[in-house]
Amino acid sequence: MGGVRGTGTPSDPWVLKTPPGTSEYEMYRDGSVDPPALVCQVGSTKLSYDARAIDDLHAMLKAHGDWMDLGAADEQKPAKDGTVEAWARSESNPLGGWYGLRKGYRGRFGTYVPPLLEALGLAELTHEARSNRMRAI
Repeated sequence: MGGVRGTGTPSDPWVLKTPPGTSEYEMYRDGSVDPPALVCQVGSTKLSYDARAIDDLHAMLKAHGDWMDLGAADEQKPAKDGTVEAWARSESNPLGGWYGLRKGYRGRFGTYVPPLLEALGLAELTHEARSNRMRAI
């Protein structure tokens, strides 16, 4: 993927691409809110995720020890079992539920958070047209 552009602040967001590499979006860490959030700007749509997702997802992937399907899905659609998306909604994850913070837009974790972990050097992703996977580094 190469180096990530941006420092992850509101004035200098990370510039990332979806796993297939088809869409660019911006993300930054907002520490002024409680809980601290990862704010994701995709065109005119703003999504936000609990910032603990970075460390928690990395730890889960390390424990998993192998490739895991991303399984991205809108909030209104069920997530496929055994995927990153399902984990980000599960009552058994460290938060005990959704990492997505904006009601109605809590899904798509498997689309927007994994590329950040890759950019930060915490994970590697496949970059196929569909059915992408990730694993911890």
